[in-house]
Amino acid sequence: MRWKEIAMSDTRFFYVTYIRTTPERLWQALTSAEFTGQYWFGYRLESDWQPGAPWRMVFPDGRVADAGEVLEAVPPRRLVLSWRNEAWPELHADGFTRCTFELEPDGEMVKLSITHAAERPHALISRVASGWPQVLASLKSLLETGRALSRPKG
Repeated sequence: MRWKEIAMSDTRFFYVTYIRTTPERLWQALTSAEFTGQYWFGYRLESDWQPGAPWRMVFPDGRVADAGEVLEAVPPRRLVLSWRNEAWPELHADGFTRCTFELEPDGEMVKLSITHAAERPHALISRVASGWPQVLASLKSLLETGRALSRPKG
């Protein structure tokens, strides 16, 4: 069994990790604004997580960092979001990407797969390639130990 898998191109970032938790608890961690703020270094994801609903990632100061629409939500198995950066003009201009979270029970763990993709080369993909591993490591730490990681320097 692989504990982590990463693949990337200029249109697609794929990451797999295993977290000792339940699918329900992981789903809550992914969709609760309070919970996301703990492991996402102060950023909060906000939505009612129903298909067609808007979602947004909010900086600690209240500005919107990213936003989009909930395309699919099948608790606690699958969440698909349209995703566009709202904070940096060059990333915003590239338009929307698509982020898919898939949760699969595996004994006492849950396999979490994230695919963040675009239809054409997109500047956001290279940015998420460094961000997702940090965020997911913090999520794993929080769920398994009760403590999120500190914000990385740099």
